[in-house]
Amino acid sequence: QVQLVESGGGLVQAGGSLRLSCAASGRTFSSYGMGWFRQAPGKEREFVANINRSGDSTYYTESVKGRFTISRDNAKNTVYLQMNSLKPEDTAVYYCAARRPGAWNYDYWGQGTQVTVSS
Repeated sequence: QVQLVESGGGLVQAGGSLRLSCAASGRTFSSYGMGWFRQAPGKEREFVANINRSGDSTYYTESVKGRFTISRDNAKNTVYLQMNSLKPEDTAVYYCAARRPGAWNYDYWGQGTQVTVSS
């Protein structure tokens, strides 16, 4: 069982930056692949980025490439999402998620943190 708690959301002007954090409970954090997702009002939840267990492989949705960076610190049981050059269309609730080794779906989800980008 993994519990995830996101933080770092807020209100920022377009062009600004935010860093989201996701703290995980448990002693097996390093065994989980981690991902960030987001859900804008009236839209379905969408994938943003993921990172493998060791942190040496990442993948991004096209719309955030070059602007967002996912990273993890296994010693601190934390995954991060650095968001630069934010746009109003990045406004959403951001969720982190964890998946077990070999799993395709994400098993554990945080409660989400709101990111609002004003124009």
